[in-house]
Amino acid sequence: MSIAITPTETHPFILNFGPILKKISDEDFFEFCQLNSDWRIERTSDGELIIMPPTGGTTGGRNFALVGIFYAWAKADGTGKGFDSSTGFTLPNGAERSPDLAWVELSRWNALTETERKKFPPLCPDFVVELRSETDSIDALKDKMQEYIANGAHLGWLIDPKEKRVYIYRPQAQVECLANPATVSGDPLLRGFTLDMREIWD
Repeated sequence: MSIAITPTETHPFILNFGPILKKISDEDFFEFCQLNSDWRIERTSDGELIIMPPTGGTTGGRNFALVGIFYAWAKADGTGKGFDSSTGFTLPNGAERSPDLAWVELSRWNALTETERKKFPPLCPDFVVELRSETDSIDALKDKMQEYIANGAHLGWLIDPKEKRVYIYRPQAQVECLANPATVSGDPLLRGFTLDMREIWD
């Protein structure tokens, strides 16, 4: 089956393969993604294929700022490894997800084999960030954040520049919503990391 998606498209393209997609091995799905490397592709645990086009300039700039700020902290801290939005992870529920930013504790990363590191690491990151773009559904992103927490994430941030809100997710805790915060702290998981939200809002 051939699927044509134009580069100007801004909404995700979703195909429901149901149990057919679930039968595709992680290795085959990885190869499929490499053959279509111009797109961010996710696979849900229900058998949906989500194809996301490149971001626009505003969202891309925010992603760049976010990754740059976090990289500086992660390099100085040294207790984990950070990843950008091009990295896919195979979650325990079978879904393949690509957070806008992710961080894995070093002991968990070092426990993976070289092959597992080169493909979609078979784990859920300890920390994840989803940055809402103009066309993202906030409800879909909230569902994705709950999925990360259910699959082992210790901390998740859903950043919504449109409404200037940050939703904070933790295991066994109510979701915390910060309205137009000046900063957001990653303590205690990300010791000493504080994100200046002016870098994102602007």
